[in-house]
Amino acid sequence: MAILTKSKLSRIADSKAGYTQKSVILNESRSFSNKYSAKTSIFLSHSHYDSEYVKDAVVLLRKMGVEVYIDWMDDSMPKATSGQTATLLKQKIKENDKFVFLATNNSIESKWCNWEIGFGDACKYIDKIALLPLKDEYSEWKGNEYLQIYPYIMESDYTNDYYKVVYLDGKEKSLQEWLNS
Repeated sequence: MAILTKSKLSRIADSKAGYTQKSVILNESRSFSNKYSAKTSIFLSHSHYDSEYVKDAVVLLRKMGVEVYIDWMDDSMPKATSGQTATLLKQKIKENDKFVFLATNNSIESKWCNWEIGFGDACKYIDKIALLPLKDEYSEWKGNEYLQIYPYIMESDYTNDYYKVVYLDGKEKSLQEWLNS
């Protein structure tokens, strides 16, 4: 599997939005201002330690015409994690059409992220879940055995600015097509 590096995702986001526009796009996600005009909404599971790369992932996905839900941008979330946090997260996972797991070494080690993907798996069909694996420039992506059951998002080896979802059986679908299916 060809995994995007964190720096590559940042370069992609900068080219799509411009460095100064990233915060504008992120603020649009905060308000879900276009929720009713977007065809698809995504719950983006991630580690809070990766907030910089969450912004980059949001830019990539929003530029494809989808809404992205991010828990720490939701004013209805409790300030400190609790049972109420879990209840609200369950609701948001169910409400959004797709589930994308920003799979970094940080998120793989996070108990909340592991809980979210487990819950997402229980309430979404496998074709509504995808990993967006990211690794540091010169390190290995740890992964986990259980993550091998999910489709993953990657950049094409042959064409710039083309992203695809790769399934376990080797079949591929453009990310744009996956987002709209």
